[in-house]
Amino acid sequence: MEKEFRISYTELTGKNDLDQIDHDLVKRAEEALKHAYADYSRFYVGAAVLLENGVIITGNNQENVAYPSGICAERVALFYASSQYPNVKIKTLAVMAKSIKFSPQMPVSPCGSCRQVITEYEQKYTSPIKIIMASEDGKIIITNNAKSLLPFVFEASLKS
Repeated sequence: MEKEFRISYTELTGKNDLDQIDHDLVKRAEEALKHAYADYSRFYVGAAVLLENGVIITGNNQENVAYPSGICAERVALFYASSQYPNVKIKTLAVMAKSIKFSPQMPVSPCGSCRQVITEYEQKYTSPIKIIMASEDGKIIITNNAKSLLPFVFEASLKS
C-alpha cells in the first residue's frame, strides 16, 4: 500500500511579514551567525531559541579540524537552553545560514541530527516547537513542528 506525506508550511517574502517576537528571534539568529566558528567550511549558521518564559538563547555552529567534532548552531542553542532551563518549554527555534562559498537558494533547514534533537524536545515537553528558517535575502519558511521536517522520526518511550 502506497502512502503519502503532506507537509504544511508557511512561506514569507520578508522579515517584516513576521510578528514582532518572531522578527526579533530571527534577528538574534542572524546576529549569532556572525560569531560562528566556521573556519573550514565557511558556512556560518546562527540559531535562536525562544523559551516559554520569554528568555532567548542563541547559538552558532562550532567547527573543529577533527571533523566531525564540531556541533551545529541549533544543537548549541537547544542544549544550552535545556541545561540552563531544564523545566521550561521551548516554543520556537529560528535559524539562519550564510556561506562565503555559495548562496543558498532557499532558507537552510536544520540537518538530520538537529531535526532528531528538536523532535526529542517536542516529546520531552509534549509540545510542538515552531521552526523559522530565514535566508539573507529575506525569504522565510515556517513549520509548526519538527515532525514536518522529519516524518519518520526515531521515537522511543522512556522507561521509569
